[in-house]
Amino acid sequence: MQVLTPLADYSQAGSPALALRQRRFQRFLQLVERCEKSHLRILDIGGTEGFWDAMGFAESGHEIVLVNIFEQESHHDNITSIVGDACNLPQFEDDEFDIVFSNSVIEHLRNFDAQRQMAAEVRRLAPRYFVQTPNYRFPVEPHFLCPGFHYLPKSMRVWLIMHCQLGSYPRVDDRREAEELVNEIRLLTRSEFQSLFPDAEIADERFYGLTKSFMAVKG
Repeated sequence: MQVLTPLADYSQAGSPALALRQRRFQRFLQLVERCEKSHLRILDIGGTEGFWDAMGFAESGHEIVLVNIFEQESHHDNITSIVGDACNLPQFEDDEFDIVFSNSVIEHLRNFDAQRQMAAEVRRLAPRYFVQTPNYRFPVEPHFLCPGFHYLPKSMRVWLIMHCQLGSYPRVDDRREAEELVNEIRLLTRSEFQSLFPDAEIADERFYGLTKSFMAVKG
């Protein structure tokens, strides 16, 4: 699982991205409130401590375990971080957590087989989950913030990455690196996302009347 590193932090106060995330997070909080336990174990696949800080949930008292491809230092007693693979988490037992959370991660797994494997792990590890991903049919590609970017031939996307600064990402000089960025992202349609999480409700996140992303919510 690879995670792109943008130029800017779009979790900054007042940013449109943060406002969207906060609104999205309300759906997750509803899931938390429906749990009967006062102390929950939450697994965040692909997340960071900074996200939970930005959402005001880092000091919630619930245990949060972060899984990502890089090491993270934790500054909260209730948050721990491990390095792991979203598609294969054998260190955890079935239903070891109360909720699995994942925000804008599954589209970074390159192909549908890997996305299916991650979805299977999400469903295995907890009876409740919240997974969000951008909508393939939304006209603006959400990582490079370029209209129609994801509909272009691969060669043209590589050329654009090498010649333009797109969204919050710098121009890339190396062709192999540009190809890696293009290959990394595979956006999902609604039907594909529903097939990955057949036991979940698929909710729309709308932006100016269009479905910007999907949320799979179970529980």
